[in-house]
Amino acid sequence: MKNTQFWLVKSEPFKYSWDQFNKDGRTFWDGVRNYQARNNLKAMKEGDLVLFYHSNEGKNVVGIAKVVKEFYQDPTTDDIKWVVVDLAPVEALKTPVSLEQIKAEESLQDISLVRQGRLSVMPLKAEEFDKILEMGSV
Repeated sequence: MKNTQFWLVKSEPFKYSWDQFNKDGRTFWDGVRNYQARNNLKAMKEGDLVLFYHSNEGKNVVGIAKVVKEFYQDPTTDDIKWVVVDLAPVEALKTPVSLEQIKAEESLQDISLVRQGRLSVMPLKAEEFDKILEMGSV
């Protein structure tokens, strides 16, 4: 059995919201123009689980997605340096988990969301992913 990896991706709701993602049923994750975020996209494997975070407004983890296609050339640019992955929604969190809640949680102090606020695609440890899910299930 393959080892599932865990990730968090950010989207500004006015650009691409969780509701729109659910309507679409699947999307390619484009617009990444940061090398670290791109390298994270390249490391994603089919079946990996991804937390969907609304940035700027809301600042909440709102749902879980999964990687359904591994990285390929970003169709929105001719520049071969940039890639996308395909994501599909799995389920919404019962309760969105806010950035404030995440920052207040001792076990989540090391995640990139807290340490590197501008990074749009970041890895999570299994226990960090599970903790956020637990926080969103109440």
